[in-house]
Amino acid sequence: MKRLLMVSTISRFLRDFLMPFAWHFREKGWQVDALTSDIAAFPECAEPFNHVWEVNWSRSPLDPMNFRETPEKVRRIVAEEGYDLVHVHTPVAALVTRYALKGLRRQGKTKVIYTAHGFHFHPHGTFPKNQLFYATEKLAGAWTDYLVVMNREDEASARKGRFVPDDHLMYMPGIGVDLQRYRQDAISAEAVAEVYQTLGITPGTPYLLMVAEYIPRKRHADALQAFARLENRQVHLVLAGSGFLEEQMKGLAASLGIADRLHFLGFRRDVRAYVRSAYATVLPSSQEGLPRCIMESLAFGVPAIGTDVRGTRDLIHGGAGLLVTLGDIPGLAQAMDWLLAHPAEARHMGETGKQQMAAYELNAIIQHHELLYAQALQEVELTLPYTLPVAVESWTPAER
Repeated sequence: MKRLLMVSTISRFLRDFLMPFAWHFREKGWQVDALTSDIAAFPECAEPFNHVWEVNWSRSPLDPMNFRETPEKVRRIVAEEGYDLVHVHTPVAALVTRYALKGLRRQGKTKVIYTAHGFHFHPHGTFPKNQLFYATEKLAGAWTDYLVVMNREDEASARKGRFVPDDHLMYMPGIGVDLQRYRQDAISAEAVAEVYQTLGITPGTPYLLMVAEYIPRKRHADALQAFARLENRQVHLVLAGSGFLEEQMKGLAASLGIADRLHFLGFRRDVRAYVRSAYATVLPSSQEGLPRCIMESLAFGVPAIGTDVRGTRDLIHGGAGLLVTLGDIPGLAQAMDWLLAHPAEARHMGETGKQQMAAYELNAIIQHHELLYAQALQEVELTLPYTLPVAVESWTPAER
């Protein structure tokens, strides 16, 4: 029996992204376990796994607590359970786990795969942090058997920085979207009607939707300030998510005089209905890996407006929406107004995005994982299926 351990910093990540992979490989006869923190917050995440181990670590990659007791616990669990593969996601878990298992790897007792959901160094980061995070990825690459990246800029940077050998670097288009769940007819008319009733607006009234945690890099303030500039005063802006900046954004909305057309939903489990009903989605963030909210929007055929940053750029290419320069609030407002004034073009962009999402379909991504795992276990000789386009530029903090 093959033994696979999936690792994430928080249990919500297991629930939101990794459960289909656990079910798939268990159905193939594998033992599939997980290792994460705060299981009590999302107990449903444990269902598809044979066993879930709990560890304590901070979400801050610089917190010393991550290197006190946790590495020894991770090392002991992996050694005692005899996992053939350890597949780790999210930056903190990735760093600590790879550090903890470097000795077992050298002994040939396990293979370690890391999927990077967006490197922490990027063109809009501060110089000291970029230098630190780049050096960390370079160091941890030596403790990694296979590195998976999900946007072309990260692929180029990892290849240029030689984080792992070229034949151990794989570009994979995301973690997968179940396109059946994001068909327009997957959301009932009753669910759509409930969206408008909850918002307190007339059915069919156009609204823009931003789905994001209230943290600085998502730049909610840019969305609000751009929305305040719109010529179209009938449109509404809906914000879904939670986070420590939410109250600050409510204050900003009041000061901008847009509170009557702004809706703060908080964290929603039924966000699909809001995405399905939106005129367009908006994401003005400064840093992304491959934004799930944009993927879900395009899967529904809803166009997106986003900043021209890695990940977002990958998804909105080829006419699936509009890209704007980071921090360009007038440009963001202009993009919103243009899309609202051109409904036929907006629908065409949505259809283009829906077609492009076929490459990100969940079952296809699961098949990519099967091939990668077979390669790691030396069951097949795999020629990695993606090549780096010449047009994509690598980025390292020393160059910008």
